[in-house]
Amino acid sequence: MSATRVAIAHDYLTQRGGAERVVLTMTRAFPGAPVFTMLHDAASTFPEFAGVPVRSSWLSRIAALRRHHRLAFPLLAPVASTTRIDADVVLCSSSGWAHGIRTAGHRVVYCHAPARWLYQQRRYTQGDALGNAAVRVLGPPLRRWDRSAARRADRYLANSTVVARAVQELYGIEAEVLPPPVTLDVDGATEPVPDVEPGALLCVARLLPYKNLGALMEAFARLPAERLVVVGDGPDAKRLRAGAPPNVQLIGTVSDAQLRWLYECSSGLVAAAYEDFGLTPLESASFGRPAAVLRAGGYLDTVVEGTTGVAFDAPEPSAIVDAVKLLRATRWDEHEIRQHADHFSEARFCARLQAIVSEYQ
Repeated sequence: MSATRVAIAHDYLTQRGGAERVVLTMTRAFPGAPVFTMLHDAASTFPEFAGVPVRSSWLSRIAALRRHHRLAFPLLAPVASTTRIDADVVLCSSSGWAHGIRTAGHRVVYCHAPARWLYQQRRYTQGDALGNAAVRVLGPPLRRWDRSAARRADRYLANSTVVARAVQELYGIEAEVLPPPVTLDVDGATEPVPDVEPGALLCVARLLPYKNLGALMEAFARLPAERLVVVGDGPDAKRLRAGAPPNVQLIGTVSDAQLRWLYECSSGLVAAAYEDFGLTPLESASFGRPAAVLRAGGYLDTVVEGTTGVAFDAPEPSAIVDAVKLLRATRWDEHEIRQHADHFSEARFCARLQAIVSEYQ
């Protein structure tokens, strides 16, 4: 059997996040390319993957792992290392595992971030006793495995300046910065979300401790005249819902049509997490809405202070309160905000990716 010309590898398709949107864009850049992944849960990821040839490992046969991919932590590196893809070029969409997949062809790594749980453990496993214990035991051998996998790549791409810097510091590899595109189509169908009134501020994030949603909710408790709608789900959902003030709505996962309606009807976005890229301010900008974000990480690439939003220095309630007040007090130019989002187009991303892959075919 002849090798597939281009194949795509991704850590796991078990959620709806920015990395999964990037993989869908890759499948449009390379129509027909199979997607190899260690875990696949069709009900939990984007429905568009139904039209893509997805090939998952044996881990996907275990329902508990599909629903809670963190339980598979000790198995992911061994499974990646024993997965072999027969292709001329394998495009690895990786946050820690897919870059370890084997191939006789060329390997181009698109790095969303070096493994956060290995190199930023305090930030990403806060409040997770089991996760912390696992990293303490498995961290040293996994860091060796991770660096060895990184060195096998023919090319490294990073989604932001801060990730490119981390790739250089950790692996000694110079990565080209190729920001992911905004793929939420502003012209697509919209669907109102029941019980949500227009005009609120929006936060779109997985409900995880490092997203700092507790600080956001405390800030809005001090802003009773404001309203915040939080889109997303995750392990922290029960705790956050129990502590939400009356002016904060946690509405869980929504469809793209509902998300478009929410952005369109919002007065802006608020985000307090340290993000490696920072996609949601760009999604908000594509609807002409400004953002108040943490002045760190990927947001430094995606928010232009004073033009598309404001920033605060720490994920603390008082700083967030001041930023929200500044956001409200500023007159924003919707056209200028939309123009900024246009620089992050899918066409530009696909063209560059195709040009890079063609160098190895």
